[in-house]
Amino acid sequence: MNGANQTVVLEFILLGLSKHHNVEIVLFVLCLAIYLIILLGNSSLIILSILDSNLHTPMYFFLSNLSFMDIFGTSSFVPLMLINFLSVRKTISFPGCALQMYLTLALGTTESVLLAMMAYDRYVAICNPLRYTIIMNMRVCVQLAAISWIVGNINSLLQTILTLRLSFCGNNIIDHFFCEILAVLKLACVDISLNAFVMMGAVTVMIMTSVLLIFISYMFILATILRLNSAEGRKKAFSTCSAHLPVVIIFFGTILFMYLKPKVKDPDSDKLIALFYGAVTSMLNPIIYSLRNKEVKAAVQKIVFSNRT
Repeated sequence: MNGANQTVVLEFILLGLSKHHNVEIVLFVLCLAIYLIILLGNSSLIILSILDSNLHTPMYFFLSNLSFMDIFGTSSFVPLMLINFLSVRKTISFPGCALQMYLTLALGTTESVLLAMMAYDRYVAICNPLRYTIIMNMRVCVQLAAISWIVGNINSLLQTILTLRLSFCGNNIIDHFFCEILAVLKLACVDISLNAFVMMGAVTVMIMTSVLLIFISYMFILATILRLNSAEGRKKAFSTCSAHLPVVIIFFGTILFMYLKPKVKDPDSDKLIALFYGAVTSMLNPIIYSLRNKEVKAAVQKIVFSNRT
């Protein structure tokens, strides 16, 4: 395309569900409630992990990282999305879109790697309990968490740079609630085959590697549990990973559904699925861990009753 005919894009318009304003009002109320639960639930888990010495364990160290990701990740797009639900003109600046795209992708990738690290932690706790404190010492936990953050940020930085180097020729309407990278790529007026190849390779490597590590960890965990003689022992061993497994299923199940589901003519369904992946899963994480962990319940009761006295 001739450079003289190109228009520099300074801002993007987020289409969302502009054609269905009544639905946007409902989504505003629903997403506001979800966001408040995310902030309250995940911040509470972080505070509990700091205040209660019984929660100074590798599992809750990783859980605190997960909670921080959920808070930071949703905060990168939900507040502006809530404002746009009530606005006639739904805009975001080019730098703001780039930052939003980078953060959502970085935190999503980091969470997938961190869930694999948490599966390894559960594997060591159940399959090698006598050496657990030696293997999963604080230095190792920090290193594993750092690997998750580094991998996520490197992947996101690469994807974002490849996207920003493209030319956008005046078409600035993003058919989404926020600057989701696939929706932004559709606006480019140049060949995006390199972007598609790199993204598909990164998604395949990141997701499949994480899923494979989680699968292998749980195969060893299951084999160890089945070898236990007492039913009480099996129940106790399974309870140590009963919160992590539902989180893994929800997180990766939603991703696989997004990428493997048949193409539909109505793009609004893809937007709602992405919204579920981005916000609802972050809300469910602290709820699942709170309901399925006796340590969290005990920490809440301890702090509540100590404040009353």
